[in-house]
Amino acid sequence: MEKTLARKQFDVLCAFLGGNNYTQRELCEKTELSLGTVNRIVKDLNDLGYLADGAITEAGMSALEPYRVRRAVFVAAGFGSRLVPVTLNTPKPLVRVKGTRIIDTLINAVLAAGIKEIYIVRGYLAEQFDQLLYKYPMLHFIENPSYNEANNISSVMYARELLADSYVLEADLLLSNPQLIKPYQYSSNFLGIPVKKTDDWCFTVKGNVIAEQIVGGVECYQEVGISYWSREDGTRLAEDVKTAYEMPGGKELYWDQVPFVICKGKYKVEIRPCKSEDVTEIDTFRELKKIDSSYDV
Repeated sequence: MEKTLARKQFDVLCAFLGGNNYTQRELCEKTELSLGTVNRIVKDLNDLGYLADGAITEAGMSALEPYRVRRAVFVAAGFGSRLVPVTLNTPKPLVRVKGTRIIDTLINAVLAAGIKEIYIVRGYLAEQFDQLLYKYPMLHFIENPSYNEANNISSVMYARELLADSYVLEADLLLSNPQLIKPYQYSSNFLGIPVKKTDDWCFTVKGNVIAEQIVGGVECYQEVGISYWSREDGTRLAEDVKTAYEMPGGKELYWDQVPFVICKGKYKVEIRPCKSEDVTEIDTFRELKKIDSSYDV
């Protein structure tokens, strides 16, 4: 199906997915558009038959269909050395925080968004991921035999044919806001937390487009390992990941350096802001104990 919606039409139409008969001001808050723009777009969508009586119509749902996210790819092959000793016998994504496996918070959100084509790239203690099948029988596993000799670019290398129309998620993120995983996306984007200063991986942004990926910055967006790649960008990224992986030193790269460093300027990836409380990356065992006191023994 052909993509026919303008960006603002897409944003307003998606706002109606959560319910009916929103006030114009509520729509302004949900879309971050001005009142005049919302009024105009709502009128246009009514004229097109995509909205009627304050609700999205069947035609409106059909107009959104070309923007549906088709699959999710989880990068889950690493050792998680900074979470030792708990990761000596358990892959980091399977570590439980307050009784729930870290990866479950992500899988549940993906399924809630209606995405049922889910792939997990596994490596370290790979067989332990089989336990997920009891709860999630729809999962597909991709083996990464190079996880111990290459960085996480190797995981994306083995899953590269699946990147189009897909979320790529670091499997060790504790997701508190499942609404970040949306069923429809307009264009390629990467999650980021706006910060005054950080020593971590971050993005500088021009407009709403990522300009540069750096380590440490001010007035920037701290990188969060959840991204969406459009059909065009995902197809291109599959080729570029392979090229980068096979070049000298390529195995030492992080996969996201391919679009932002190795192929800088080739991709137009939007920043998708989120809050620090929406998602947590537990980097160390000390941080894990702080969040879940049951480990403090």
